[in-house]
Amino acid sequence: MSPQLYQSIQLMAMPLQELKVKIQEELEKNPALEMVSEKSDVSLDEIGSNTREDNDYFENSSDPGYTTGYDQESSDSKQKFMEGALSRPESLQEHLMWQLRVQPIPQKWFEIGELLIWNLDANGFHLEDPKNLVDEEQYSALEELIRLIQQFDPPGVCTRDYRESLLVQAELSPEAPAHTEELIEQHMELLERNSTKEIAKITGNSEAEVESIIEFIKTLTPYPGRLYSNTSTTYVIPDVVVRHEEGEFKLYLNDEEIPELGINPFFEELEEKKKTEEKDKTEEKQTKKFVKQSVRDARWFMYSINQRNQTLIKIARTILEFQRKFFLYGPKQLAPLTLKDVAAEVQVHETTVSRIVNSKYIQTEWGIFPLKYFFSNQVSSTGSGRYSKGAVKEIIKEILEEHGQDRKSLSDQKISDILKKRGISIARRTVTKYRKELAIDSSYYR
Repeated sequence: MSPQLYQSIQLMAMPLQELKVKIQEELEKNPALEMVSEKSDVSLDEIGSNTREDNDYFENSSDPGYTTGYDQESSDSKQKFMEGALSRPESLQEHLMWQLRVQPIPQKWFEIGELLIWNLDANGFHLEDPKNLVDEEQYSALEELIRLIQQFDPPGVCTRDYRESLLVQAELSPEAPAHTEELIEQHMELLERNSTKEIAKITGNSEAEVESIIEFIKTLTPYPGRLYSNTSTTYVIPDVVVRHEEGEFKLYLNDEEIPELGINPFFEELEEKKKTEEKDKTEEKQTKKFVKQSVRDARWFMYSINQRNQTLIKIARTILEFQRKFFLYGPKQLAPLTLKDVAAEVQVHETTVSRIVNSKYIQTEWGIFPLKYFFSNQVSSTGSGRYSKGAVKEIIKEILEEHGQDRKSLSDQKISDILKKRGISIARRTVTKYRKELAIDSSYYR
């Protein structure tokens, strides 16, 4: 693969933010490439127009870098405002490290504690077996530090799973009813099913005692790490925009963010200059070679960006046609769609479609969505309707919202039964899978 082709493939996969950085890098690296203007007035819509109807469409967006013209003072002012208005939330690891630093422990113990903290996932559970982090002679210190970190805020982190986390929280709480730890250790499956009578029969406790334990467990946090987000606040700049105007859809490429590029006239003149002598000096040959290569690289870079934009708009237009009901009526109308479908329509390879849709966003009247959101396999149905996985997940959310307070008693099996009545036939375990992907707790924890 030639360097030019590799660069073209890279540009194809870049979202808008990365493309802007790449363009700036190329401008600094290649003297033959120059910025003609910082803002292009040219755009594409669904019917192939080369003019933008509304040049200030993005002016009121939340993008902190947007300006209608080059105004360094206003740009800096807006950037400072956004940086002051938004702060990065404290991550779980940062919160735990702060607590570890104030502990009166030896430096060696601190280093082990640090390893343990950075070995936690977003839930607060071990990513790897902690014993893999240290040598055998440090196992005793490791166990002591695990117990120490488990008592940090939020309690119950640095555990294997949600069951151990609940057990640790119960051990630490003075309000835990008698036998709580025993029930978590030995009868967790029955607790999840809320089988009060069966638990009472097995343990010999009264139903009232079991109810008290269950109510206490509901106050605990099975995934304590989720209380601390590890995700910083970011802005999503849409690469394309769909608008419904005068009864038809119009598709715009967000080229407001992409500067217009051209070839430096001085380099262009040098390249076209004819030889005046039969034999050039070595230095002149090297200069001409450098100029020729720089101009060639600049032209290829400009061509690759144009190719990326043209392919992106074609693929977005194809998605718009396939998912017309979504754009009209919302996420519940998302139709099944594969990369193969779009590739066949645009007449490119599936990998090209995959590269284009990766990390790119489209702004719609229903919100901003990643382009990958529109690709989903078909879910079996008993009726004539065709449902995508994304549409079914939206319907599950709707079912839970419709039941309001009763959603607590809505098990995955009950959701599966409701879906079947609506003509969507999916198993309970599939409902469980979709629910987890939506980050919705089970009926027990709801």
